This record gives sequence, structure tokens and C-alpha cells, in this order.
Amino acid sequence: MKKNIFLNIFSVFFFPLFFIVLIWIIKIIEIGFDTSFIQLGLFPQKISGLKGIFLAPFIHKDFNHLLNNSYPLLVLGGMLFHFYKKIAWKLLFLLCVVSGFWLWIIGRPSFHIGASGLIYSLASFLFISGIIKKDPRLYSISMLIVFLYGSMIWGILPTKEEISWEGHLSGFLAGILIALFYKNDGPQRKKHQWEIDEELEKKQQQKIKINYTVIDKYDP
Repeated sequence: MKKNIFLNIFSVFFFPLFFIVLIWIIKIIEIGFDTSFIQLGLFPQKISGLKGIFLAPFIHKDFNHLLNNSYPLLVLGGMLFHFYKKIAWKLLFLLCVVSGFWLWIIGRPSFHIGASGLIYSLASFLFISGIIKKDPRLYSISMLIVFLYGSMIWGILPTKEEISWEGHLSGFLAGILIALFYKNDGPQRKKHQWEIDEELEKKQQQKIKINYTVIDKYDP
């Protein structure tokens, strides 16, 4: 039993932790070798800048930027891999690509770096999914996201020049779009017995109406 619980926790948090460790290692390498990987970031409207769709989330300005992105990645990434085990990788890929591509279209002509766009896409995806599915577990997660990261909504507005609000907005919209597209996947709200009984009763009534219609039209 304990082994199964441990394996479940490990499978949920493995990738988020791996990702966080990796971005910290990259920042340490930058500082240790007195270099910068900012050129690998996303540069809008340039073909060469498309590589940043996949590379920009791994690059951060400083340790403060890195720290602020680490704990949301752990929490939101863990939620994604817990509730969407079978398609978590697909969702993560789509969230990254869609949000990154939109940023490439609307972003200012500058290097955009950091995992905040991915964080915004994860947050909006989980929040909208919880509302659409009316699943008590996802709905509670949605409320938790609002409580913990509600102030993130201001990040999609151009409040500070040094912040890529375009990346935040792109991620936010990408999460909503993908949540709508995958509304029938992942956890579904469990129906109560009375709801199942009502559906069966409605189906039975429809069959009776069809039989009545056939009888009424019968002409010997």
C-alpha cells in the first residue's frame, strides 16, 4: 500500500521536479561560466526566434525570477500529471507550443525568457477545466488556484515594461483554448444514482412515445 502511494506521488511530481532541477542547473551554469543563454529565448516575428518556443522556458533572468517560477511549476505541474495522467505529456506540449507561438506573433521585438507563460497556461487550463467539468476535485483545485495565484491576472496587462505580459496573456489564452478542446478528456464528474435513474427514466419514456407514435400511424 505504502509502495503504491509512493509510486503515485513519484509519477505525479517526477517531471515537475525534473524540470525545476534542470532550469536551476542551467542558471548555475550561466553564472559559473559567466555567460548568458538569453539568445536562446523567443524573439517574436523572426524565424530564428521560433526556437524559443521550446527553449525560452528553461532560461531565466536571475535567481529571483527562477524562484518565483519554481513553486508554481511544482504545484500546477503536479496537478496536471495527477488529474490528466494519460494525456499530461500531450497537454504540456500543446500548452507550450500554442502559448509560445502566440507570443511569437504578438510579442515585442525583444528576447522573451522564462517559464511564466507555461505557468499561466497551466493555471488557466486547470481552472477552466474545473469549471467546465463540474468535478468537485477539479473545482476545488480551481478555487485553490484563484486563492494562490489570483493576482496573476494582473500579469496579463502591460503594467511593467520589463515583464513579458504578452507571454502571460498568450499562456492564459492557450490554457483556456486547450481546456475547451479537451473538455471530454481527463477526470469526469461522477454521477449520483438519482441522476442515472433519471436518465434511464427519460430514455424509457422516449421509447414509449416512439411506440405510441408507431401505433397511431398504423393503418390496417
